[in-house]
Amino acid sequence: MKSAVFVKPGQMMVKEVAQPKIQEVDDVVIKVIRACVCGSDLWKYRGLDAKETNSDNTGHEALGVVTATGQNISTVQPGDFVIVPFTDGCGHCAACLAGFDGSCSVNKGRLHTGTQAEYVLMKHCEWSLIKIPGKPADYSDGMLNSLLTLADVMATGYHAARVAEVQRGDSVVVVGDGAVGLCGVLAAKIRGAKQIIALSRHEDRQKLALEFGATDIVAERGEEAVQKVMSLTHNAGMDAVLECVGTDLAVQTALQVGRPGAIVGRVGLPHEPQTDLSQYFYKNIRIAGGPASVTTYDKQFLLQAVLDGNIRPGKVFTKQFNLDQIDQAYQAMDQRQAIKSLVVID
Repeated sequence: MKSAVFVKPGQMMVKEVAQPKIQEVDDVVIKVIRACVCGSDLWKYRGLDAKETNSDNTGHEALGVVTATGQNISTVQPGDFVIVPFTDGCGHCAACLAGFDGSCSVNKGRLHTGTQAEYVLMKHCEWSLIKIPGKPADYSDGMLNSLLTLADVMATGYHAARVAEVQRGDSVVVVGDGAVGLCGVLAAKIRGAKQIIALSRHEDRQKLALEFGATDIVAERGEEAVQKVMSLTHNAGMDAVLECVGTDLAVQTALQVGRPGAIVGRVGLPHEPQTDLSQYFYKNIRIAGGPASVTTYDKQFLLQAVLDGNIRPGKVFTKQFNLDQIDQAYQAMDQRQAIKSLVVID
């Protein structure tokens, strides 16, 4: 089969590798229909995170069709159309039961990778896969794209809003205009936020943020961004902050724009954290977040919201590629030519 391979920083390529087979009783093999490139993949691609040369791809979002299952799998069967979440919840530990399957105590928060390929082997899949009614041919391209976001970015954006406890009538600021940040705007909107400020410097992302429900756009960064947000709230600060980047600057900005008692929903993968939290002690600022509860959110309401047409998060995919074009897909995101790169496998 064909699979994307990380050759070295700045270079991905497709190679022929052995097709995966069932190894354990709770394994599932999936034929990938659609995959994509995540912003977190770029940390390795840019050489900012260490990764072994000529190693497996870090893709972790996919739609696919089940082709084989281990003997202990009862929830899916060959032929089922499924969302492949990047998280690996068991469904019965204390963390999963509390709605935090991204931090599953049994599977230790293991993250699935290798989905930029024709087939992928998924481990511990009795609970985590999300079945989609029907088959891929039943859906439009736009619907398939929205379903694909439920493997990560839409669920992650929603996670930021959930842990920040966004309520109807709240004022919310979203730090980050990548696919996760834009889905965070959409999540704040569906949770009833009245004012949603999106921090974005790029016209295409600003337009999509407004379409997803943003009421204001702030293009400034750093202290200028903080001042602009505070001016939009008459210096009161925001009820909730969604931090969807992970850099130290993004975290500092998020902490400064919240009102006393605000919650920062942090889903940006942390990189070189340096922020001194002691200075926010007297503001009672709270910080929450981590890997998203993909399976929980999809099964509870996100899948139905997409199927009903209530949300269309698939609009974050602004360029499409096939698997043989995987390096171009990475380049498009690296050079900000695409908000998120779609990879159509089959």
